[in-house]
Amino acid sequence: MMRALLLTILCTVSLGGSHLSAQGAWEAGGWLGASYYFGDLNTSVSLSKPGIGVGLKGRYLFNPRVSASIGLSYGRVSADDADSENPWERRRNLSFRSSIVDATAMLEFNFFPFIHGSYDNYFTPYLGAGFSTFRFSPMAELDGEWYSLAELGTEGQSGGDTYSKFSGAWVVAFGLKYNLSYYWSINVEVSTHRAFTDYIDDVSTVYASESTVSSTGGELAVSLADRSLPDADGVRLNQEGRQRGNSRDNDNYNFVGVSLVYWFGGVKCPAVNRDLYGGD
Repeated sequence: MMRALLLTILCTVSLGGSHLSAQGAWEAGGWLGASYYFGDLNTSVSLSKPGIGVGLKGRYLFNPRVSASIGLSYGRVSADDADSENPWERRRNLSFRSSIVDATAMLEFNFFPFIHGSYDNYFTPYLGAGFSTFRFSPMAELDGEWYSLAELGTEGQSGGDTYSKFSGAWVVAFGLKYNLSYYWSINVEVSTHRAFTDYIDDVSTVYASESTVSSTGGELAVSLADRSLPDADGVRLNQEGRQRGNSRDNDNYNFVGVSLVYWFGGVKCPAVNRDLYGGD
C-alpha cells in the first residue's frame, strides 16, 4: 500500500512536467496534539493513554496537488499491562514510558486542488507517505524511581547485542487542510509510524535466565526484567525461554495534531504561478 501511494505521488509529480518548477511555494507551521504507542504492551490498540505531541513542519508546494514536507516532532508514549483486558498480560505486569524525537520526510498528495487565497480551492483532504528517523529511550519505574532500560539487557542482551536507541520507520499520514485567510491555513493530521524496532517498550522476545540478565545489568536488571505476578502456587512467568513479547510484530507510534500554517507565497515570473498562487 505504501509503495503504491509513493508511486502514485511520484507519477503525479512527473506528469506535471515543466509547470512544477514554476509553481513552487513554501509554507511552515507548528502543531500540537497527542502521541500514541501500539506494541507488546498495548496489543488491543487502546487509545486510553495519550501522551503529549508537539512539532514543527515545513512544506514545499510543487503544485496544487503535490507537495513534499519535512518535520521535527516530539512525543511521550507509555503503556501498562495493568490496563490490559488480557489476563496473561495483566499477570506479566510490565510497564514503560518513553520520549520519542522524530524527524520525518514525506511526499503528500491532495485529493482536491488546494490554492491559498482561492474562494473555490480552499479545502482538501490529503495523503502522505515517507520515512522517519527517531530516537527513543524506554524507562520503567521501580520503588518510586525511574530507570533507563536499554542499557540493562532485560531480555539477556549483552555487549554489542543491546539494542540501539535510534531507529527508522515507514510513515503514512492522512490529513485535512483548510484556508483561514490568504496566508494562514489550519491542518489536522494523523500519522502512523511503523518502526523498524520492536524495543520502543523494551519488550520483544523471551525471558532470559536470571544469571544472564544479572551479568549485564545486575540485580536491578533482574528486578525490572520480570515484574510478573505469581499464580496461586507462587510461580512467576520468568522461566528461561518463556514468551515475554512478540518479536514478529514491530512497534508503532502515532501522532495526532492540529497545526497552524503560514504560506510564504510563490515564486515570481511565470503567469501560471500568479494564476494558481496569487503572486505578483
